[in-house]
Formats: sequence, structure tokens, C-alpha cells
Amino acid sequence: MSLAVGLWAENADLAAVALAHPFVQGIADGSLPTDRFAGYVAQDAFFLESFARAYALGAAHSPDRAGLDVFADLLAGVREELRLHEGYAARWGIDLAVVEPLPATLAYTEFLLATAALGGAGLTCAAMTPCMRLYAHLGQSLAGRPATPYTEWVTTYADPAFEELAATLERLLDDTAADTPAVRRAYRRAMELEIGFFDAAWRGGAGPG
Repeated sequence: MSLAVGLWAENADLAAVALAHPFVQGIADGSLPTDRFAGYVAQDAFFLESFARAYALGAAHSPDRAGLDVFADLLAGVREELRLHEGYAARWGIDLAVVEPLPATLAYTEFLLATAALGGAGLTCAAMTPCMRLYAHLGQSLAGRPATPYTEWVTTYADPAFEELAATLERLLDDTAADTPAVRRAYRRAMELEIGFFDAAWRGGAGPG
């Protein structure tokens, strides 16, 4: 079993919590109030900008050309996600330029940026992989249900192209990280912060992708 597969299995409890979360289930059945989703979109756009910066730091710390190229490809994928959020913002009148990050958002972004700045490429991958793998899991789990106002969100994360991005990051994790307590802690912490992001979104604050 690869390290990435093992870490995902080890954190299956948190993946199940995320899938059953009322915010995610509200997306699934369309019952989520639009103001909560709008708040989530604004916070997630802020989060994704930091996620992109963490990829850039990972590229800077990459020990070889192959890793540099992979981080660059992953960074391009984040730019596509940000375009999705810009589309939501335009339709719903959200000004992404003036988003004030909530505590749950800052906790996650500060964790990612500190890890990417101070850790090596492997630890950075361990901190970033849960977001990609979890969102691919959520999208694939919710796909095929009746259409709702949030179907575009589900379709984005159920897309095979997003699955490939998640798998690419997992391969980089396997190539650059050792199975250490620090790597396991970083992965677990990122999963916990994902739940915290959904908690904030459900309360009417915000959340990440």
C-alpha cells in the first residue's frame, strides 16, 4: 500500500464526517441556503489563493525538475478552481477582493503556508493532499443525484480531470515523503481543518476546496 493510500485509509473517519456534514448534504440535496453557499464561496476563494501560494512554495523547495513540473501543473489546476468561484461571484454579486477571512479559514491557510515555507516538499504534500483527495471523494460520492442549484460544484469535483489532479499530488506525496509522525500529523491536521471549514460554512461563515 502506498503512503498516500494508507494515509487516506487512516483518516477515513474524518472523510465520513465530511460527507455526512450538513453543509455538504445541503449541497447534495439543494437545501443549503444560498447565503451560506455564497459565504463559503468567498472564503474558499481566499483559501485557494493561499493554496496556490503553498504550491508555489512547494515548487521552490522541490529537489528536482520532475517535482517542479508537477507543482506547476497543480498550480494551474487551482487557477481553474478560482475561475469557477469567480463565476459564482459574478452571478451572486460577491466582491472577492474584499473578503475578510474567518478564523477557520485563517487557521487552515496559516497551517498550509507555514508548512510549505518551513517544511520540505514531502511535508508540504502531506498538508495539501487531503484537500484534493477529500474534494474528489465528495464530488464522486454526490455525483448522479437530481440537479440542484449546486450541481456545478458537484460536477467540478466529480470530474475525472480533478481526480487526476488529486492522484498527481498523491503520487508526488509518495515520491517525496517518508512515513513519519510529522507527515501523519500534517495529513490528519489538514483533514481536521477541512471539517472546521465546513463547520464555519454551515454556521453561516465559510469553508475550502
